[in-house]
Amino acid sequence: MFSENKKNKMVESTSSQNIIAQGTKIVGDLSSEGDFRIDGLIEGNIKTTGKIVVGKAGFIKGTLQGTDAYFEGKFSGKLALSGTLTLKSTALIEGEVIAGKLAVEPGATFNVTCAMKGTVKDMNGGQKSKTEKTA
Repeated sequence: MFSENKKNKMVESTSSQNIIAQGTKIVGDLSSEGDFRIDGLIEGNIKTTGKIVVGKAGFIKGTLQGTDAYFEGKFSGKLALSGTLTLKSTALIEGEVIAGKLAVEPGATFNVTCAMKGTVKDMNGGQKSKTEKTA
């Protein structure tokens, strides 16, 4: 009646989301293929192929590598994104940023060295793209 193929397809279609709740502090490195929602404190390195959302109470101190990130909270360190970095008015970003696209709301604090790259290959030390910009 139920085949193994149907069960496997159901498992493959679910996406994982990692939530670091407010009041939680993690010291160390995190790696995931899923999305992150961070409302707590992380000191260390985060690497993901998913999207990162940092809430108003969230703070990351270290290195963040991913595709897209949406910040309402704080970040200090090195940020490398192949996609879009979105900063809401409450965001405070300090350090070094490499991103494909940048969206900043008025009121956000953006004290960084920033390079905008066109592709992931550019971010990984490949040849400089003609679309490279420095802000």
